[in-house]
Amino acid sequence: MADGHSFNNISLCGRGGTNPGLLKINSGGIQWKKQGGGKAVEVDESDIVGLSWMKVPRTNQLGVKTKDGLYYKFIGFRDQDVASLTSFFQSAFGKTPEEKQLSVSGRNWGEVDLNGNNLTFLVGGKQAFEVSLADVSQTQLQGKNDVLLEFHVDDTAGANEKDSLTEISFHIPNSNTQFVGDETRPPAQVLHDRIMAVADVGAGIEEAVVTFDGIAILTPRGRYSVELHLSFLRLQGQANDFKIQYSSVVRLFLLPKSNQPHTFVVISLDPPIRKGQTMYPHIVMQFETDSVVESELSISDDLLTTKFKDKLEPSYKGLIHEVFTTVLRGVSGAKITKPGKFRSSQDGFAVKSSLKAEDGVLYPLEKGFFFLPKPPTLILHDEIDNVEFERHVAGGANMHYFDLSIRLKTDHEHLFRNIQRNEYNNLYSFISSKGLKITNLGGAATAEGVAAVLQEDDDAVDPHLERIRNQAADESDEEASGFMSARITSTF
Repeated sequence: MADGHSFNNISLCGRGGTNPGLLKINSGGIQWKKQGGGKAVEVDESDIVGLSWMKVPRTNQLGVKTKDGLYYKFIGFRDQDVASLTSFFQSAFGKTPEEKQLSVSGRNWGEVDLNGNNLTFLVGGKQAFEVSLADVSQTQLQGKNDVLLEFHVDDTAGANEKDSLTEISFHIPNSNTQFVGDETRPPAQVLHDRIMAVADVGAGIEEAVVTFDGIAILTPRGRYSVELHLSFLRLQGQANDFKIQYSSVVRLFLLPKSNQPHTFVVISLDPPIRKGQTMYPHIVMQFETDSVVESELSISDDLLTTKFKDKLEPSYKGLIHEVFTTVLRGVSGAKITKPGKFRSSQDGFAVKSSLKAEDGVLYPLEKGFFFLPKPPTLILHDEIDNVEFERHVAGGANMHYFDLSIRLKTDHEHLFRNIQRNEYNNLYSFISSKGLKITNLGGAATAEGVAAVLQEDDDAVDPHLERIRNQAADESDEEASGFMSARITSTF
């Protein structure tokens, strides 16, 4: 790349293990997208405050620290990549990556380095391990010399399927010179207090920032009390109770329902939450569109003026779905996707359709399609290989419905059925404007041929329809003659 670099099979390290994906680095910043869709990371060049390289087993790790205190670790670079990227960072970002070394001695005594919200344990000046203090839920001073850290545990599949760090303990002798104390405040107390100032301590038991009671959730189905905490959200229902870290929230969707008094709010997760053997990558909520709420946030003035400056207000009054998404975006940092330019024939944001025998609505969005409410299916434009319009004839009469087939680059296919005929032009124009390939999998028509049919008036002669009628007439003649016949479904 003239203006940057692109790497396949670069893994993002974090809670729930590592995830491989595509990493792009250019003068604008760093972008990483998980293979198969889902989690994505975007870091603007202006937000990067530090870079580092570390040699790890069989590969190299790139560390990226942002001004918000977040620290991303990418693994999978070759030795030659380190040299080329270092030069690029110096010329494009004006930053020289720091060289870090990994300790392999196996010793468990050393020094603790607190840098932002990261705690690094050093052995002989080399890094043995590091943890994010944003993941710490509790810290305790045990006796006079031990500091215990307990970590958040949530209900996502990633936390359930892999080994997860739950607690770690540090022993700080009174002779320690790094955290100098006195007779009433030993070194362990000094370390404990410094961790308390950074860690998300007490979030597991503190009262929620705001609570929304009696929210209808369509997936997983039930009525829940939704609590928004500083680092996680909790869904409390009569039968289920879910705790979800904000680090698992990929994106929020705010999607009004056409001609109905409800609005969808969807929380997309990676990894998803799990109930039994069922995975839920999307939490689908349904709010009454005209319902108004007034909420006071239970949050300190210090946090409002520092961590959440320009992100949260002390109180909110407005439509419930707008207040909910605004506060959730403020505490989680997730972006909100709303309907784009597409409009249906009734000037709505979606078209009625069905998927897998389930009725719902299909939202054509600026970067994808989203079918709701069940099964919630998100299809990004980048994942699509081609789309196909399938026209149906009911009893040889005029067409009332058509189907939309979306085939992915993985050869998986989604078939959205029973879309009303008057939505045909709207969908075709929108899909064409996005540069998606429109094809007839039977090979009989081209995108230009489909466009020509779309330009015809409803009262004009449709050659495709005439051919079907002629076939139907021929079939009737065959049936009268005693011949066996088969119904033909034709696509264009």
